[in-house]
Amino acid sequence: MSHSFIRSCYDKVAGGGAISPGEAEALIRLQGADVMDLMAAANRLRHQFVGDEVHLCSIVNTKSGGCTEDCAFCAQASRFAAPIDNYGLLDSEAVARAADEAVAQGARAFGVVAAWRGLKEGEVLDAVCKQIETIAARGDVNADASLGLIDSPVVARRLKEAGLVCYNHNLETAPSFFPDVCSSHGFEARVATLRHCREAGIHICSGGILGMGETPEQRVELAFALKEVAPDMVPLNFLNPQPGTPLGERAPLAPMEILAAIACFRFILPDRNLMVAGGREVGLRSLQPMMFLAGANGTMTGNYLTTTGASPAQDQAMIDDLGLAVAEREVPVG
Repeated sequence: MSHSFIRSCYDKVAGGGAISPGEAEALIRLQGADVMDLMAAANRLRHQFVGDEVHLCSIVNTKSGGCTEDCAFCAQASRFAAPIDNYGLLDSEAVARAADEAVAQGARAFGVVAAWRGLKEGEVLDAVCKQIETIAARGDVNADASLGLIDSPVVARRLKEAGLVCYNHNLETAPSFFPDVCSSHGFEARVATLRHCREAGIHICSGGILGMGETPEQRVELAFALKEVAPDMVPLNFLNPQPGTPLGERAPLAPMEILAAIACFRFILPDRNLMVAGGREVGLRSLQPMMFLAGANGTMTGNYLTTTGASPAQDQAMIDDLGLAVAEREVPVG
């Protein structure tokens, strides 16, 4: 029964159609051997819609800690007692050195990330734009950024003029679950940030974090919210519980539950670049290569914001072993 249901959903998507939320909820709840069938179908959809190249990106935490927001998963929130390094905005030379290392390790998109509520006009925006200009001037890597909320189209235009290619701002979780994760700003503020960027001609990257206590149905709800936003890149993160945060004691998702979620997102977002990012080492452990067989076509390589990741050499070997190839240049789909 499950095999025929998966096949009917696959035929619908492969033929240019779309599955319904109800069908997606049934897919994401599959278990056991059915997950392998789901992954096989998602892998074929990945091959059909986005090909066999793997997109690699890397980031630098250009400012760490001191964020005034209360996102329950975040070790950089000032109101939590997470044991992290706190430092102010890096200078452009430090960012340039980080970009050198990222490009040498195979990344074709390099993002500057900062912990704060968001960007407004002023000296900080000027300094961030200088960092972006430094990356953009290289010509061998896309200049990306993740700098919090943007509530002004003027700020978005400044970033575009500096050479920004893609802006990351995750929806984080389903609209119905968002108040359980953050109370210092609303879900709509995140959607508005993406809208300002798109109107400025900036490509957008938006996904979320799974495993924060949401139901499988709410993971589907997030996927359909992302479908409405239509980002070029959809990063899927999996909660890596950090001591001192409200979610610090939550157990990570099981590997097969993660793989089922990745596959389900591929069914819902067949033509988007689907990237597995934070938490993959903790959540998938020895099953990390299977994320690509479940429909992903990208990953973050190197370290994350406050946690370490797999080495770029390990990621390259994993990609080679699967018979896939690293994308030579990051080309947004939108």
